Amino acid sequence: MSALGTHILVEFLGCQPEIMNDEMVIEEGMNTAATNAGATVINSSFHHFSPYGVSGVVVIQESHLAIHTWPEYQYAAVDLFTCGDGVDPWISFDHLKKVFGAKNYSALEMKRGSLNLLKRVDFDLKIMREESREQLKNETHKRNVWLTDKDENQAFSLRHTGEKIYDKRSEFQHTKIVNSYAYGKTLLIDNMVMTTERDEFHYHEMISHPAMLSHGHVKKALVIGGGDGGTVRELLRHDEVEEVIMIEIDPNVVEASRLYLPNISSAFKDPRLDMRIMDGIKYVAEAQDNYFDAIFVDSTDPVGPGEGLFNTAFYNNCKRILKDDGILVVQGESPQFHRETFVEINHLFKSIFGKEHVYTLLFSAPTYPSGIWAFQIATMNDLDPRVFDVENATKFAQKHKLKYYNSGIHQAAFKLPTYVMDLLDGK
Repeated sequence: MSALGTHILVEFLGCQPEIMNDEMVIEEGMNTAATNAGATVINSSFHHFSPYGVSGVVVIQESHLAIHTWPEYQYAAVDLFTCGDGVDPWISFDHLKKVFGAKNYSALEMKRGSLNLLKRVDFDLKIMREESREQLKNETHKRNVWLTDKDENQAFSLRHTGEKIYDKRSEFQHTKIVNSYAYGKTLLIDNMVMTTERDEFHYHEMISHPAMLSHGHVKKALVIGGGDGGTVRELLRHDEVEEVIMIEIDPNVVEASRLYLPNISSAFKDPRLDMRIMDGIKYVAEAQDNYFDAIFVDSTDPVGPGEGLFNTAFYNNCKRILKDDGILVVQGESPQFHRETFVEINHLFKSIFGKEHVYTLLFSAPTYPSGIWAFQIATMNDLDPRVFDVENATKFAQKHKLKYYNSGIHQAAFKLPTYVMDLLDGK
């Protein structure tokens, strides 16, 4: 042995972009690369950064393996450092090249801690090494895998187990379910948090009950999106509802929720639900005039398949198919995280329905970036979602054991902070 360790700096080129953006595949590949080389894995820590990129490190008894990826460039920078003669980092290199599907690479090997430059001191580590070995016998590999939903200036992160519970791509988007330690099973679309077992009721109760209880007699409702099933579950708590038509563009979202989020998708078997896998924009454009009492647009952010749900043509059609006393509720983004889109939706509604018929509702959303989210509401004629039967709402919330909605929250949700009112007024 001429040096204490071998250090390989690798650039993998032409990698599969989907893999470069998948922290679970990369974490598994890096751990296997370490064990194949004969290393003893101590722990691993990996982070996915929305929308692109993964960083991570596998700490081994013999040093470490580290990585950062740029999926948009099909590129990964990898650092393989092993100590002693018992671990061969080139075995790790060969495995990762296959996992990443790299078409090319460059690699630089360096010897670290050249022995001809070092002088060994008389320091007996025998006892300490034996104690360390005994401890390692009883330790399990500690995995530390994170997903991060971020923009240029802020982020929200969740640690999860790293296991692939559900992972499918459609022509529209990438659907995954991971098991997070803090919030349970978590539905991701294109690596953005959609809903979690622990806090889903914040969103689903507030998108539905303020509108339903202020309207008072919704018989026919339309849900655009909402493939996890939470919105239709809440709508179908209302006995007066005769029909809910749900239009979801991606069957994978429905499948994932049926299989792994049964408490959220529990109403999928209700006979009043008519679920159709198709484009919501097309459905609304062709739907019958004055048919629905209420429409709920439970969509993703305005990117990918959700982009077409944020324009004048779509909402003009929504207005056309609403009854004269109808109500429209739309996932309205965050006044903090998506400020421009939040304002744009509000102003778009005012241009279509009139300023006096547009309302904004705020609620807390722990797993959405910034923790505060909005529903934008538009009504026909004189319906005001702030006006409702308080006693009836209280009884309803108690009967169904609601966890977020109550009559006080209903009233308070429409009381906007000054900065939000200023945003909407263009100040």
